[in-house]
Amino acid sequence: MARKQVKSVAGMVVAITGGARGIGKCTAQSLIRRGARVAIGDLHGELAEKTAAELGGNCVAFELDVTDRESFSRFLDNAESELGPVDVVINNAGIMPVGTFADESDETAKTMIDINLHGVIFGTKLALERMLPRGSGHIVNIASQAGKAGLPGGATYCATKHAVVGLSEAVRLENIDKGIEVSCVMPAVVNTELGSGLTDTRGVKKLEPEEVAEAIVEAIETNRFDVWVPKSSAGISVILGLVPRSGREAIARLLKADKVLAEVDEQERAAYEDRAAKSTSEAAAADKTAAQG
Repeated sequence: MARKQVKSVAGMVVAITGGARGIGKCTAQSLIRRGARVAIGDLHGELAEKTAAELGGNCVAFELDVTDRESFSRFLDNAESELGPVDVVINNAGIMPVGTFADESDETAKTMIDINLHGVIFGTKLALERMLPRGSGHIVNIASQAGKAGLPGGATYCATKHAVVGLSEAVRLENIDKGIEVSCVMPAVVNTELGSGLTDTRGVKKLEPEEVAEAIVEAIETNRFDVWVPKSSAGISVILGLVPRSGREAIARLLKADKVLAEVDEQERAAYEDRAAKSTSEAAAADKTAAQG
């Protein structure tokens, strides 16, 4: 079998949303280490600037609200003004409040959909606006293995990630002969603040954000669309797809996969859940005003 050609990311300009911490920060670090120039965008502008300072001279930071198209466009304009035409856009920003669907507030659902889905839609459209005239570019959308299944305790979150998978597949096929690459990254539970307090699945350890970052960079280097992290998850998904639903659900119960989002340590997740509830510029501004008052 011919070995897949690997392209270098050295010299590429990469824009990453939600880049101030977690997977976004680790991805920026991995790319910079390979010679890329990176712009990170985050709702928390001061934290993004601090992260950029830590990562060194090939990284710049800007405030970004992915739910606001103008804010997103301004972020990419600023990135291109500082670093040059953007070669890669990584739509990484996302939130995951958990709880039973019946108890979920409409505001929580709206915020999740705005960030996890509309943010990816805005980022993908704005990337295409810049990349299609040049006939080159790569869009990386961070989904989740929850985008391939339905997990109790995370119904709306799963819905947004299913949507990101479908969106990525469609955009890839629309642009397959236009020089645009698309990757869809589907990690298992990651050891970040978003993954705090979740129930462990039997036999499956939490991923470190560095592992996901390396998979993202590899996807850019090899133009891979389906990016399962860990890679073994791809085979497991294929096998489970051959099993009747009753069998899949029995296996999920055996592995405690049905408990991952449904039975959480609420105390351990409290700080994250509070931050997730303030993940738009309007909510963050209101919270800041209240704190100053």
